[in-house]
Amino acid sequence: MGKQLLREYYALCDGGICKDFLTEREKQDMASGKKYYMSGCMQKFDTPNGNGRVYSKGILQREVENYWKLVKERRALGELDHPDDSVINLKNASHLVTDMWWDGNSLMGKVQILDTPSGNILKQLSKSGVTLGISSRGLGSVRESQGQTIVEDDFQLICFDFVSEPSTPGAFMNAKQHMREHKEPNIFTKADKINRILNNILRNK
Repeated sequence: MGKQLLREYYALCDGGICKDFLTEREKQDMASGKKYYMSGCMQKFDTPNGNGRVYSKGILQREVENYWKLVKERRALGELDHPDDSVINLKNASHLVTDMWWDGNSLMGKVQILDTPSGNILKQLSKSGVTLGISSRGLGSVRESQGQTIVEDDFQLICFDFVSEPSTPGAFMNAKQHMREHKEPNIFTKADKINRILNNILRNK
């Protein structure tokens, strides 16, 4: 089976903000309206998700390590709603991932909502109490094993988008797997791809 566009949903903290995750400066910026942050669980390994897929610890930790470079360089952008391709469209960017850390098998994260058209919509939805979740988008193939759908080693994390989720698991329209030919997302530069290859070589030594 070829690579697919894999999209996974996770609910955020109540109200979209885990205040204990924010620094004092970030809390002040939130209170003054200068900046707006949202936070919560972004992904999990070794646990079947709402789409029935399982990401192994090694694969997810590898991709988070590669993605961390984008976070540090403030290039870890995401969109409001999942597009049906593997490219991050800057004109639709709504937020920037600013921090990530592991809590057991859960990848926790914090994002800054941008003052863009999509970002302002996201901010107003959150302020109005709309239930939102954060969802990973990546390219990879899957296989069936003992009743579970296992994400293969060729998985490549692209970004994290904001989406809505109905009360019935898996009942939203974009839950289906979209078959795609392999297409490198344009957020990764040539240097990023070289670093990815070097990281994989060093890890396998």
